[in-house]
Amino acid sequence: MDSLVTQRHPHPWRVFAALSIGVVAVFVSLSGLTVALPTVARELDASGAQSTWILLGYMLVTTALILVFGRLADIIGRRPLYLAGLATFTVATGLCMLAPSAGWLIAARVLQGAGAAAVVTNNTALLTDTFPPHILGRALGWNATVAAVAQVVGPLIGGAATAAFGWRGLFAVVLPVGLVAIAASMWVIPRSPRKAVEREPFDVAGAVLSTVLLTAVVLALTPGVSSLPWLPWACGGVSVVLAVVFVAVQIRRTHPLVDVTLFRNRGIALVLAAVLVNAVATYAVTLLVSLYGQAVSGISAVTAGALVMPVAIGTVVAASAAGSLMLRFGPRTLTATGMALNAVGLFGVALMLSPDGGSLGATAPFLFVLGCGTGLFMTPSTSALMLTAPADRRGIANGLRSTLQNVGYLLSTALALVFATAGLSTAARQAAYGGTLGSLGSGEVTRFVDNVRVVGIALGLVALAGVVVCLAFPRRNPAATVHTLDSVSTLKESA
Repeated sequence: MDSLVTQRHPHPWRVFAALSIGVVAVFVSLSGLTVALPTVARELDASGAQSTWILLGYMLVTTALILVFGRLADIIGRRPLYLAGLATFTVATGLCMLAPSAGWLIAARVLQGAGAAAVVTNNTALLTDTFPPHILGRALGWNATVAAVAQVVGPLIGGAATAAFGWRGLFAVVLPVGLVAIAASMWVIPRSPRKAVEREPFDVAGAVLSTVLLTAVVLALTPGVSSLPWLPWACGGVSVVLAVVFVAVQIRRTHPLVDVTLFRNRGIALVLAAVLVNAVATYAVTLLVSLYGQAVSGISAVTAGALVMPVAIGTVVAASAAGSLMLRFGPRTLTATGMALNAVGLFGVALMLSPDGGSLGATAPFLFVLGCGTGLFMTPSTSALMLTAPADRRGIANGLRSTLQNVGYLLSTALALVFATAGLSTAARQAAYGGTLGSLGSGEVTRFVDNVRVVGIALGLVALAGVVVCLAFPRRNPAATVHTLDSVSTLKESA
């Protein structure tokens, strides 16, 4: 007997709407602070390292806990863990709004990230439990679209809130959204019956190892976030050892945190690799353009938010068309095309930046292309994963997708911040984060702009590597790709 007992909701789209509110709160908080970071750094007198960790603290904790909370949800129930995550996130948002110092804000962001992890993990699982199989694929596609749009609109919301109320305004906007999400979720999300899986043990060793491993990887790949020059090298060695130990432990566990055997499936491994590459290549662009605009051109936070809006527009346009395009082209073609568009957008943005700061408007077409690439990649990649994974492993596969996507966001941000400020003096690095680099002279500005352009080109090359990964996807008939999951799921349900 299947140990996973689900309870279909008579009005599943109501559940989708309630869950979408939580998704919006989480992703706006994630990306909205990118344009407010210079204001935060100035007002809280944050050092370069502190400014970095204001962003990374949230992302690191969220990434490290996604798999942990996913497994806990199987044991104690998705609804209670989701609601606890929403409550934690909302309380932490209030603490962020009240932060009197950079250290306080970093700690509150870490707590906020822990709550966000429970929301992100259980969001997809609750949809899977709630929706009938024949429309689940559509719900998951729209769920990914809502998350992506909230993420790319976040900078505009963050910029507008900062302009109107100061940087605390972002959290003041997110706070009531979190409260509404809690109320709506308590009202519409059904209580799940007790399941046999609740008696399964929790993989404590796997949880600890995965958390420490991800932390070590980030510290290894981000020289400059610590004053200890030997720390990245030490963490790199530790990462290798921990990765080997983690895989060995998971293979031997009866109820592992991660089913590593999924990676033996070539199709699954390739899709997950593409998700990671896409996240690394694209996520940091809005942050880099925003920092460049404020530090070099002297634009305001709200203008910086508006500056990256073409990404949001392109994402919405392409994501809305992706479903129809799947009728003619399979995931292999669409994801590779999306990656190629990302590369074009990244190269174009990098080449348009100049030390005089007068070329900001010229980045808009390339940011739009980048958004189109992102929107075109999302739904086909998720569909490809769901079609390739065994039916009883789709939840785990999607959890791995969320984890690797967040790992990509984290690495993209960390690497972009470190290398964009490489070679700058301590004062110049702090001025770059604070949006006042122009006051330090043309030499530091030129070095910063050159760094940003190099980072943009490097991310474009990563996107090109992603094209190769996508082209290696198994070939599928486009129509079968769209309809197979619904047909198989419907037959399974009726049986």
